[in-house]
Amino acid sequence: MAEDPHQEEVLGKAYDARLMRRLVAYVRPYRGQMALAVALIVLSAALELVGPLATAVALDLFVRPAGGGRPSGVSRWVLEQLASRGLSLDRAEGLAWCAGVYLLSLLSTFVVLYWQSYVMQLMGQRIMRDLRREVFGHLQRLQVSFFDRNPVGRLVTRATTDVDALNELFTAGLVSVFGDVMTLLGIVVVLFALDWRLALVTFSILPLLLLLTLWFKSRARDMYREVRIWIARINAFLQEHISGMSVVQLFGREKVTLAAFRDINRRHRDVNVKAIYYYAVYYPAVELITSLGLALIIWYGGGKVLQGAVSIGALVAFFQYAQRFYEPISDLSDKYNILQAAMASSERIFRLLDAPVSIASPAEPHRPEPLAAEPVSGRSVPSGPRPRAIRGMVELDHVGFEYNPGEPVLRDVSFRIEPGQSVAVVGHTGAGKSTLASLLLRFYDPTAGSVRIDGVDARLWDVQTLRRGIAMVLQDVFLFAGNLADNVTLGDPAISRERLRWAAGEARALDFVERLPQGFESTVHERGAGLSVGQKQLISFARALAFDPAILILDEATSSVDTETEQRIQEALDRLLVGRTSLVIAHRLSTVQRCDRILVMHKGEVREQGTHQELLAKRGIYYRLYLLQYRDQLGTPGEAGPVPDVALPPAPDDALIGGEPHHRA
Repeated sequence: MAEDPHQEEVLGKAYDARLMRRLVAYVRPYRGQMALAVALIVLSAALELVGPLATAVALDLFVRPAGGGRPSGVSRWVLEQLASRGLSLDRAEGLAWCAGVYLLSLLSTFVVLYWQSYVMQLMGQRIMRDLRREVFGHLQRLQVSFFDRNPVGRLVTRATTDVDALNELFTAGLVSVFGDVMTLLGIVVVLFALDWRLALVTFSILPLLLLLTLWFKSRARDMYREVRIWIARINAFLQEHISGMSVVQLFGREKVTLAAFRDINRRHRDVNVKAIYYYAVYYPAVELITSLGLALIIWYGGGKVLQGAVSIGALVAFFQYAQRFYEPISDLSDKYNILQAAMASSERIFRLLDAPVSIASPAEPHRPEPLAAEPVSGRSVPSGPRPRAIRGMVELDHVGFEYNPGEPVLRDVSFRIEPGQSVAVVGHTGAGKSTLASLLLRFYDPTAGSVRIDGVDARLWDVQTLRRGIAMVLQDVFLFAGNLADNVTLGDPAISRERLRWAAGEARALDFVERLPQGFESTVHERGAGLSVGQKQLISFARALAFDPAILILDEATSSVDTETEQRIQEALDRLLVGRTSLVIAHRLSTVQRCDRILVMHKGEVREQGTHQELLAKRGIYYRLYLLQYRDQLGTPGEAGPVPDVALPPAPDDALIGGEPHHRA
């Protein structure tokens, strides 16, 4: 059964030592802060024991009623210390001292908990910063094929929601559990020191609490998993349909889409209602059991007080300690959920970080000496951002490629482009044209043969050096939120303002930029909203030129623009391509006629190549493409002879245009 790409992975263990060891590695740079936080936790646990003891001393020594029992435990110890020093306090003084100690313990606990929380939150934020930086850095190194298989919404969740879950683990999960454990241990010691029999009565309800917590834990884990699945589906649905809202509205699918969202939202609600049911049962049951424990303390301890075996102060201290003892136990379910979320999130994050980078630079990459850009006669060209490392010779040697095993997109493709040459690639959709560009940029590696740049296999180049020498202008232009200048330079400080203006002028974009109120500082919204398709295309041309590439790839760069904009781009192409190797991929044959050579691809193979006039003269696939685009226009297709205005005879099977399955080409 095929995996649903929008399905959130259901990952199992509530605690995984292997994952925890990897998480601890992110804490090591901040071990000083962690040690300080642990010390503060121990101190706060000790301070929390002071209040009930001060209450016991006050009741036993200064408020003790008749028959309240003799002082015991800490009260007797305080009485002995006062007597040994010859001190005597009346009731008012004693109560004042006990109240002062109680108040001081509360203030000290506040200060300690404040700094403990501050230190842990600061450490958690720094760990999140480090982890998000590592996740995003890894995403930038991953090959394009990885993003073909993984929805954007899921990857965004890794760097946001999942990282947040780990922050909660470090700041409110493990540390809080450690603090609870220290508090519990301290209370156990004090209770046994006060009265071991009353301590056993206090702990008698623990088996009931344990059974209830185990029952809730198993149910809560299943509900948590289901909630995560439906949250992931909601996020994926919203991301997909908000991005495609224009299509939804264009085809009037609002009601259908809303109905689909209502179904997902309803299922998410139902799962949450089930989870709420278990919480609604668990917490009142915990309160009932702890109340039973307190009642047992009052019943048993009250009898001992009447018998004079236990002081009234000790009984009240027991009562306060029992409340503090039961509270962290009842919170263990929340800590379990935090741990469950963190383990699931950490496994998803580490699965992403462990995704292999198949397109990477070799250990000892080919690093040629930088080349100075060749001067262009009669033109003043500002220097590029950096010297070129690529001369511009491109060669494909018996290249084969498959996106999916057993489904070849390219078959035994071989051709060579000399530096400075312009070569066009034409053919029907799915013929493999754009795949050639992806192989040159090394977004993918060929499954057979080799792609060579300047005579060196592309796999032997440093990836950044290779891609820095190649610029690509796509049909679907992507602009980032910011301003026009940043979208041309992409924040590269090496691109001067002079070169920015020159690149915009060469791409025929300077006119419309200067007409804007703020020029290059004009705001660009997400994906270039507010700019026309033609304006975005001109900006993309300027971006490519600003980086001074040795190789320029135009992938359907004029197919989405109007006729006037296309003419402006055509006028600029003669200037843009000077001194650069160019690969022009196009459906419009008017775009490719000026190229030095044209390659005609069909079913992943180069079937024809030559100049525009030579290919027309062959009367093959290119000729038929030409007729399909110009048969309604009277005139002659170049020197190949007149275009007959009659029905064409059926083409042979290998010359048919269209009818091929669509590939990601």
